[in-house]
Amino acid sequence: MSHRPQQPDPVPEGAVPEPGQDLPAPGAAEARGGEGPGPDAAGGPALAADDAAAEAEAAEQAAALAELEDRWRRALADLDNLRKRQAREMERERAAERARTAAALLPVIDNLELALSHAEADPGTIVEGVRAVRDQAVDALARLGYERRAETGVPFDPARHEVVGVVDDPEAEPGTVVQVLRPGYGDTGNQLRPVAVTVARRG
Repeated sequence: MSHRPQQPDPVPEGAVPEPGQDLPAPGAAEARGGEGPGPDAAGGPALAADDAAAEAEAAEQAAALAELEDRWRRALADLDNLRKRQAREMERERAAERARTAAALLPVIDNLELALSHAEADPGTIVEGVRAVRDQAVDALARLGYERRAETGVPFDPARHEVVGVVDDPEAEPGTVVQVLRPGYGDTGNQLRPVAVTVARRG
């Protein structure tokens, strides 16, 4: 007949164990409950949150820098457009001023032309003086960009000529300039005034 080893009776709470009775080893309860969390378990989520915040801040700074660069480029483009617009306006003002200056000389030239047309028979020195003044005024207009135009025998051009009369001239080609009654100054697109002419009648 076999005998099972008898288990010692549990020690009541508050009782002093008898000599020889084993006490539970320190930390045994914790060992039976499983291992505790590792040293990195508490810091993992905090580190991940810091990394995410740093990445968000870097992305925000990059976006701000891109916006500043875009504004800088737009400001440069606006400045360049303003400079070009001012240059065009200044050129228009210069052209208008040249036209006003040249127009003031036209009556002088017209009077000189008239005096010369009546003084060809007079060999006096006044004729040479008047001619010299006329040539000087014409040269001044040419330097301003308005060349004198008084050609005959050329085809009529409505952009350059102003028809004052139409004549029958058997020696002239139809539609050509027969006589210049008043010289013009300037070219097409930069004309101070057209040439006043008579034109041969077309057949």
